[in-house]
Amino acid sequence: MLHLLYIDPGTGSALFSIIIGISAAAFFLFRAFYVKAKVFLTGGKAKHGAKNKFVIYAEDKRYWTHFKPVVEEFESRGIELLYLTSSKDDPVFSNDYKNIKPEYLGEGNKAFARLNFLSADIVLATTPGIDVYQWKRSKTVRHYSHIRHSADEPVKYELFGMDYFDSILVSGTGFQEADIRKLEKIRNLPEKQVVTVGCPYLDEYEKSIEKIPDEQNPCFTVLVSPSWGPAALLSRFGNKLLDPLAKTGWRIIIRPHPQSLTTEKEMIDSLKRTYESNPKIEWDFERDNIYSLKKADIMISDFSGIILDYMFLRNKPVFYVSEKLDWRTRDAIDVYEDQEEMWTFRNLKRTGIELKPELFENLPEIISKVSSDPALLSAISEVKKEAWHYQGKSGKQIVDFMISTAGE
Repeated sequence: MLHLLYIDPGTGSALFSIIIGISAAAFFLFRAFYVKAKVFLTGGKAKHGAKNKFVIYAEDKRYWTHFKPVVEEFESRGIELLYLTSSKDDPVFSNDYKNIKPEYLGEGNKAFARLNFLSADIVLATTPGIDVYQWKRSKTVRHYSHIRHSADEPVKYELFGMDYFDSILVSGTGFQEADIRKLEKIRNLPEKQVVTVGCPYLDEYEKSIEKIPDEQNPCFTVLVSPSWGPAALLSRFGNKLLDPLAKTGWRIIIRPHPQSLTTEKEMIDSLKRTYESNPKIEWDFERDNIYSLKKADIMISDFSGIILDYMFLRNKPVFYVSEKLDWRTRDAIDVYEDQEEMWTFRNLKRTGIELKPELFENLPEIISKVSSDPALLSAISEVKKEAWHYQGKSGKQIVDFMISTAGE
């Protein structure tokens, strides 16, 4: 009797991924051995340019705003940069740069196979977790530098996300470096460089927002911009929050987290149907959030990183929902016993208004009072100075650091 071996789709997909990864790794390993053997047998030297001095790796096109100021600084100085990306349609390809060499790596294991045998003086990336997951340190890369995704605590990353980089580039001073030093001490890690360079994506957003024309007949606008998941704003409160806002006559822009459109689609569709007859309620599903940020007079959010973006770019207060978050898979679990000690949560008490269910019915009145509260606006200015240094100059700071490091 013939017995057929059955492999379920999940296992089959994993096996296929492993096979592709091994094949790609074997290819790049063979190529490395081939180059070394050729140099040895001919008694010559490696071909000029075989080692890249400066490399950026972008795991997705959405990180273009993080790297664009750096790329343009290299271009303006006439310095060659290798830009590796895992997105075929990365915006880097649509620019006619003379000194920037973009290369599509592929995704997943194929990309990591190339990265794991890379040769460079310094590699800059937003991707955390080097030497923890598939991405391993190459023996022919002298320095790995990580630039953070946001202007808040670095310990919000997944566990061990920063541990094995040589340097971490941060937006401000004080609390960011303190978190990293605590982790190093707790885990007995060698001290890495922590360098304040500013925040390139905020620099880009600020320039983009300034280019958006002001509305001819503006109306008071509330932006509801939550994160996603059971602890997020719309999941927890939904109609209880939106009903009082819908009655105000203000423009209400609801911008769900992109992940909500996949994992919470039923909830989003239900809310859309509920308010479809209200012309003052708009839904924003665009990739870029700067247009909604520009229009908003005040924002309501939860634990989304957009809170700091809005406060720093618009200099306006936010309403936030306080929620005890589970840090067990994050570096914060090793640094903070209580999230109230964290820089973000301490400063939200100064720069925003905590939103509680018992306030919902009076929310329009409260919003009217705090939208231009001088005490809140002053606190936002102070927090911004602490967390966002070298405003508008991050590209220069980062390139200066990379050149200095490569020249060591």
